[in-house]
Amino acid sequence: MADQGYRWVVVAAGGLMGCVAMGAMFSLPVLLNGMAEDTGWSRTGISAAMTVAFLAMAFSSMVWGALSDRYGARPVVMAGAALYAASLWLAAQAPSLILFQLAFGVMLGATVSAFFAPMMATVTGWFTTQRGLAVSLVSAGMGLAPVTMSPLAARLAETHDWRGVLTILSVIVALLTVPTALLLRRPPAEPAPAPGSDVPSESMSVREAVRSAPFLILVATNFFCCATHSGPIFHTVSYAELCGLTAMAAVSIYSVEGIAGMFGRVGFGVMGDRFGAKRVLVAGLFAQALGAGAYALAGGLMSFYAVAAVFGFIYAGIMPLYAVLIRENFPQKMMGTIMGGTGLAGGLGMATGPVLGGWIFDATGGYGAMYLTCMALGLGAFGIAMTFRPFPKAPERGLQQAA
Repeated sequence: MADQGYRWVVVAAGGLMGCVAMGAMFSLPVLLNGMAEDTGWSRTGISAAMTVAFLAMAFSSMVWGALSDRYGARPVVMAGAALYAASLWLAAQAPSLILFQLAFGVMLGATVSAFFAPMMATVTGWFTTQRGLAVSLVSAGMGLAPVTMSPLAARLAETHDWRGVLTILSVIVALLTVPTALLLRRPPAEPAPAPGSDVPSESMSVREAVRSAPFLILVATNFFCCATHSGPIFHTVSYAELCGLTAMAAVSIYSVEGIAGMFGRVGFGVMGDRFGAKRVLVAGLFAQALGAGAYALAGGLMSFYAVAAVFGFIYAGIMPLYAVLIRENFPQKMMGTIMGGTGLAGGLGMATGPVLGGWIFDATGGYGAMYLTCMALGLGAFGIAMTFRPFPKAPERGLQQAA
């Protein structure tokens, strides 16, 4: 019974750390214009730091996940949290664009992934029922970042330069995430599944898992899904300012997207538990594609709010469903590794948005073509997800292997 209660402590810890980590990382879009004016660095160069961060996050996700499978989430997340705070501080001291890209891009990106695959693997292990709701609540904590950390960064930027803002954020990250990681515990052992039950086989090896069709389809889907929303997430603040809105008004659009995303995460999690994670994910991917394209039609504050509310609700809502599908198809012993693998694909997808948007802006003088490109990527994610088929039940898989 105590374990049943403590699982919600793990959920709360994951939500808090995700909020702080993602919020600090996504302070860069808020600081982008000020950094360009203060340093003379190009928007494309600064945006590339976020692209590098997503690439580093992608390629380190599987490493952090595998470490959590072996050592547990607590030491892994604590180490990642300390290194992440140090990376923010180093980025604040960077005297040149290349060093900023190394600190914010390579170091920060490689350490922020310590919060995600290990956390989601741990949370899914604590729940046999309400799994969709649990991972959605962790994700909802991450979704609080635009409502809390982004306005905080914007407020700090009114009285501090970008270096001061990043320095303050590094202290906040250290004070909040490292102690919170102490609350993490390994999930309790599960009873052996009954023959014929619809649960993943514990005999599956990691090699078999990463070569399987369900894994490869989830990887491809997550790449195109994240490529769809990364551009709108990163560039909408700048786009809104170019449309004549003030910096605080532009950041408020980001906040509306974040608030809607919190409701979306919980709503999609509940729908996933009720109707099935795959069915809800596929429908959400189609809606996300349309939402990304709708940004090209926004111009005034209210139209930005309307699109941000819909888009935020959808894109944030579908992301936790990947963790549910993974837990339904793969054994707990490799959760960190498999989630890290899909996280690698998601990070690569997220890496496309910042630099793609910056390049399209430099080439065309606007962001309209970026939003239409993101819509096309979203339709690709929808088409790939339609092909997903879960593993057959254990006895059927055994018969196939025997044959």
